[in-house]
Amino acid sequence: MKRRKIEIMDTTLRDGEQTSGVSFSASEKLTISQLLLEELMVDRIEIASARVSEGELEAVKSVCKWANEHGILEKIEVLTFVDKGVSIDWMLQAGVKVQNLLTKGSLNHLIHQLKKTPEQHFSEIAETIALAKENGIKTNVYLEDWSNGMRNSPDYVFQYLDFLIQQPVERIMLPDTLGILTPAETGEFISKVKSRYPQNRFDFHGHNDYDLGTANVLEAVKANVDGLHLTINGMGERAGNAPLASVIAVINDFLPEVEVGLKESSLYKVSKLVETFSGVRVPANKPIVGENVFTQTAGIHADGDNKKNLYFSALMPERFGRKRSYALGKTSGKANIEKNLQELGLKLNDADLKKVTQRVIELGDLKETVTQDDLPYIISDVLASSDYKETVKVHSYLLSHAAGLRPSATIAIKFNDKLYEEHAQGDGQFDAFMNALSKLYKSKNKKLPTLVDYSVRIAPGSSSDALCETVITWKTEKKTFTTRGLDSDQTVCAIKATEKMLNIICAQEKDSIKM
Repeated sequence: MKRRKIEIMDTTLRDGEQTSGVSFSASEKLTISQLLLEELMVDRIEIASARVSEGELEAVKSVCKWANEHGILEKIEVLTFVDKGVSIDWMLQAGVKVQNLLTKGSLNHLIHQLKKTPEQHFSEIAETIALAKENGIKTNVYLEDWSNGMRNSPDYVFQYLDFLIQQPVERIMLPDTLGILTPAETGEFISKVKSRYPQNRFDFHGHNDYDLGTANVLEAVKANVDGLHLTINGMGERAGNAPLASVIAVINDFLPEVEVGLKESSLYKVSKLVETFSGVRVPANKPIVGENVFTQTAGIHADGDNKKNLYFSALMPERFGRKRSYALGKTSGKANIEKNLQELGLKLNDADLKKVTQRVIELGDLKETVTQDDLPYIISDVLASSDYKETVKVHSYLLSHAAGLRPSATIAIKFNDKLYEEHAQGDGQFDAFMNALSKLYKSKNKKLPTLVDYSVRIAPGSSSDALCETVITWKTEKKTFTTRGLDSDQTVCAIKATEKMLNIICAQEKDSIKM
């Protein structure tokens, strides 16, 4: 069966740039244009509105120069206006060959904004299209507020379309300008238009105000629309436009009779670049391109994936140049840990795996997410902790550091269920802690090992709440040994490593410490 081709027009650089606070530079517009056409392989791109600024003119010139050199100039489009040729002059300066002419698609807009009759509006549109043709410019036409027009003034819409199909236009664009349509209305309205004008090419331009953008696009395609207007990451005014990544996945998976021809594996790459250039963060749970959408968190899901891929769907991350991951945290189970260990090339026996799982759950209660990069530190910490019996406990501590005052520490240490307190100052909070600990041991005629090396390690690419590992090397008269502490706070890491040292030297004595 021959598949029906749907044209994809990306309007990230025009409608998407109308996102509040977003402005792409000329070099950014050129880079994004190149990625959209050469990497993603969209059919056309709308890159600007005419007459906006001198900077916009220069940006469009740059894109058109590149496109002309590559023989794809007719894939570049700009939004223009019925303005007695001012937009046409701007296009000629920029070198653009296709205009998307903004006109009124509802009687309400025509009467109250333009204050003109349909006949006056149509006459001016015909003049603008004729002028464009004289200058070698092709015309597509937007029917602004078409969705409200179909709801409230359908006679006007069809009067306008009867006129428009007699004009030399390439495509007629049907926008849901305010994002008001339901999927049922979208299908019904486009079916009416297509059945009345089967030989003409119609594009659907959906907005996402009710979060129905993708659903509306799906119904538009079912109703035999010829083209779609989409944006990267769903950028656009208010709630944005129908998002390109979601729409492409939906069409590919649910409409096998339709062909869009885009390169799915490049969707994520382009999404991240647009996110960087625009400064608009993509929500972590945004379908296809969000950071979390291919992350399994619950342990039962990882277990199901180990058993015949029970939690897999057609939305495989590899389609979009991504990988599935298994989050580590308080909802993790052994299956999540095992999946991450496989990625690292590590394997633990059942007993050690159980200990590591419990430690990840404990850390998850303190820190929302434990990363795969944290896992080797956790394993090291847990397995080292099994080498001794916990006899000494750092019960509590108060660390203070104020400008102009020396750091101080008040500590409470528990030996064999008996609590001892001490206070000291130092050059830093951990130094103050160690000084207080030394005073306490000295008062009981006990000597602490000498601290000979102190290092802190944080997983590459971590954020401010990342787990860190402190490794401290200690030296006694008989031996040198190391202990590790793991926490998201570096000082707490050091205190945990010190607590392990206290238990190791306690275990080395013939009798427990008598205090």
